[in-house]
Amino acid sequence: MIRFDKVSKTFRRNTVLNEIDLDISAGDRVALVGSNGAGKTTLIRCLLGEYTCEGRITVAGQAPREHRREVLAKFGFVPQLPPPLKMPVGQLIRFSAALCGAEPARMEAVAEKLGLDPAKVRHQPFVKLSGGQKQKLLISIALGRDSEILIMDEPAANLDPEARHVFFGLLAEKQDHSAMLISSHRLDEVAALVNRVIEMDQGLIVLDDHVADDIDINSRLYCRVGLTRALPAFAKTIAEWGFKDIDSGQTWEGIVAGPDRLRFLGIISRYAGILKNIQMEEQTS
Repeated sequence: MIRFDKVSKTFRRNTVLNEIDLDISAGDRVALVGSNGAGKTTLIRCLLGEYTCEGRITVAGQAPREHRREVLAKFGFVPQLPPPLKMPVGQLIRFSAALCGAEPARMEAVAEKLGLDPAKVRHQPFVKLSGGQKQKLLISIALGRDSEILIMDEPAANLDPEARHVFFGLLAEKQDHSAMLISSHRLDEVAALVNRVIEMDQGLIVLDDHVADDIDINSRLYCRVGLTRALPAFAKTIAEWGFKDIDSGQTWEGIVAGPDRLRFLGIISRYAGILKNIQMEEQTS
């Protein structure tokens, strides 16, 4: 579906991509990881046809620069940094839907699932929305249309836990028929979403490995956390995940989306000194 053939990109004698060879097929859910400056964003921009480059990139046999409209019609894209658009939300949805021949109602329906009511923010400029609202709207535009390829740069960074679970469920609906490229600085943020990891460093692919694909993207885990003593800082952190206090601040229970398990454990590990026990069980219904 996607092919990079000896792709290189140089800015002012600085080589950012160095003869990249890469194939991505339908059903591949790829974590594109690496530090700042590794080349991840440049690779994505070349794929979207925003940059010229040496070598050749094809999407279903078509070059992104030469067949820009046809290639972009195949993509759903969620950028890391929301664009500074002053366009009202309602107009942005209609405009985005018209570009790809989609129904605005489909994008609005995705937004509602994520917890954003388009009717309430319809007349607000996009730039005036909160970070979480912007992220939900951008995801709604990307997923509320037919797309063969999803490109997402830190897509769930600003989402609350419930919205993250809904987002993972939406991805699960597309996982068998679409290719996904998910860029992140940290593998633990996206590890449970993907079945392939590509690591970049200084413009090179230093790792390309298929990984275990046993986690149901749409799964939920019942979690119970016990502490040796109550701690206000922990209470604030765990409450942001929707957990409830069931024992005077020393025992907490709640639900975590399956793909968020590593992220959740990473946050809990900050309080290892007062952890008494952790119970995690996958819900069967």
